[in-house]
Amino acid sequence: MSIQKVRAYFKEFGMEERIREFDVSSATVELAAVAVGVEGARIAKSLSFKVEDKPVVIVVAGDAKIDNSKYKAQFHTKAKMLTHEEAHTLIGHDVGGVCSFALPEDVKVYLDVSLKRFETVFPAAGSDHSAIELTCEELERYSSNFQQWVDVCKGWEPVS
Repeated sequence: MSIQKVRAYFKEFGMEERIREFDVSSATVELAAVAVGVEGARIAKSLSFKVEDKPVVIVVAGDAKIDNSKYKAQFHTKAKMLTHEEAHTLIGHDVGGVCSFALPEDVKVYLDVSLKRFETVFPAAGSDHSAIELTCEELERYSSNFQQWVDVCKGWEPVS
């Protein structure tokens, strides 16, 4: 089960105790927001795509949506999400628990700037009943194979 992988991954950093597990589902932004007790925008949703036949994970704010033109400008291809089966096989986490931790070496991780308006965010921790609270700096530091911050979303507004 991938929550064990994520727990072992965070144990290397002495942070495994920060993972929260819930009796209720946290598989969607709405469900995770209720489980954690925060606004949905602070849920860091991890979306998995294929770029040049390689899997990538893009972590975005819960209220953000992929902007196809920004995505194409960044990755030079159309946004093509992985199927549930591809996510399981290529990412190693099932949909609802996909996160940017404990990933195979060939899975590149990008973080969207929509997250930067929050002091802390709550990504999943490998299952559809888990989350971990991290600052954006920690999210960058602990995301497997972190590449860069990107701006590929719409539907959210930066705090002015």
